Amino acid sequence: MESDTVEHNGGCHCRRVRWRVQAPSSVLAWQCNCSDCSMRGNISFIIPSEKFELLGDSKEFLTTYTFGTHTAKHTFSKVCGITSFFIARSNPDDVAVTFKCVDPGTLNDVEIKHYDGINWESSYKQTGIA
Repeated sequence: MESDTVEHNGGCHCRRVRWRVQAPSSVLAWQCNCSDCSMRGNISFIIPSEKFELLGDSKEFLTTYTFGTHTAKHTFSKVCGITSFFIARSNPDDVAVTFKCVDPGTLNDVEIKHYDGINWESSYKQTGIA
């Protein structure tokens, strides 16, 4: 997907976690069926970590859960439990942003693709997610 880079703001439900990202107005988001993502209902797009900025005192309201290889860092609000961003196993140097946690008005189009997280290794090779 091609589009101009814009500033998106977003965060969790209780608004204790807030961030700003530079990303296109049209994004490719991934819906993963791994045990964690499917239970959370998470659909995210991936951006370079240098285009992500955690705002204010958000860090004090975050906690992280890992499992399996411990590469993915499932970060969420200690207050409301919402995962507004995380570090994906497929892109450990980048940030995965939950597209539904972006404030309204800056995302013009979201294309959603399936990522077979149950069969992680084969999906990683086939999808080009990295």
